[in-house]
Amino acid sequence: MKTARRTRRLRLAAAVAAATVVFATMTACSSDDEDSSADGGSGESSAAVPSGAYAGNAASGEPVKIGLITNEGGQAISQPETREAAEAATEYANANLGGIAGRPIELVVCKTQEEPTAARNCANQMVEQNLPAVVVTSTGLGSIINPIITGAGIPYATALGGSPAEIMSENSFVWTAGSNTSQAMAAYGKEQGWQTAVAYSIDSPAATGSLERMGGPAFRANGMEFELITIPFGSPDATPQVSAGLDKDPQGVLVYGESTVCTSVLKALSTLGSTAQPISPQTCAAPEVVSAVGPAAVEDMKIFSSGDSVSDNPESVLFREIMAEYAPDTPIEGFAVTGYQSMLGFVRAVQGLNGEVTKQTVGDALRNAKDVPLPAGDGITFTCNGTAIPGMQAICGNKMIVLTMKDGKLTDPEPVSVVPPQQQP
Repeated sequence: MKTARRTRRLRLAAAVAAATVVFATMTACSSDDEDSSADGGSGESSAAVPSGAYAGNAASGEPVKIGLITNEGGQAISQPETREAAEAATEYANANLGGIAGRPIELVVCKTQEEPTAARNCANQMVEQNLPAVVVTSTGLGSIINPIITGAGIPYATALGGSPAEIMSENSFVWTAGSNTSQAMAAYGKEQGWQTAVAYSIDSPAATGSLERMGGPAFRANGMEFELITIPFGSPDATPQVSAGLDKDPQGVLVYGESTVCTSVLKALSTLGSTAQPISPQTCAAPEVVSAVGPAAVEDMKIFSSGDSVSDNPESVLFREIMAEYAPDTPIEGFAVTGYQSMLGFVRAVQGLNGEVTKQTVGDALRNAKDVPLPAGDGITFTCNGTAIPGMQAICGNKMIVLTMKDGKLTDPEPVSVVPPQQQP
């Protein structure tokens, strides 16, 4: 276990008023060099996991239906692992944490396909069933989903929010500061002394729109030139676009996209001999990307994430154990931790709820949630009193995690603050 961990204060532009890209919702990978024998099914706690993690407090009685909206089934983006991880967290909570108010959680699942019509339909289904809460694993369509759900008075809970609606709505609750990824990247670039940064992004409105609204202004506010270059979905060779970006002589390059775009951009950067520092959300650290480009192409790449699933921190160990017990066939190297954080964070945040489970009582419990350990959060906690990040009332935490690629694996998770120290509550 680490004997020391420093926390850097990353400064953001003071006027941050909206969230950033959908791909900021892609969170930390897991490595397979940790020995974490899964003992969740035995009811006995490993010495490495948090105290009381396997309390054996099984839920009973009539199930409580909770909505679960996932970014699954789409052509460009489909992450079934986020749903599977949320389901694993639910099974774990039902077996050990008493579910919600002592009753088992029954998930009502809807898959958005990351398509506006399907996303709207999912939100409307949750409202029609008058569910007491909806958990969202990850989406770039929060601007569609969130207003429908919160407008009906239903609490909307997620580990990460990527739209102004998600971070500003009264009934919205976002566990981490991961919605500020591009701003944190800009602060990192300033810290490194960059003069120019180029972003290579999948040609998707969810990604390019927020980079234009938030990423570009944040880099410019930190004294850097910023260029956004789009890559069509599924492009096998991004060499022409990457070459055009490198003509700007950047010191840093941002890479945003699903695995195919990540692979094509990183291959081109390597082939063209780029010496710029690559930084990315979780997507470009996925195992299939590393396998395709080779470890050397991602060496020292910085990954901005909401989660730590690689270290021997007790929360990280617990994540691996729960997945091994309840979702053994789900790969944990990629985005699964996002769904896990969203669901288990919700369960932990409402642990004080007793009696009737309604959208009102759930909302009250969430608003009173204080110092809740973030699942797979490397010691980070969240408090939902609206003060974590000034101007973003729905965000409950002001930290995220930066990891470094070494030998093809994520290493050295480091919590970082994404608001200036003088603004921290």
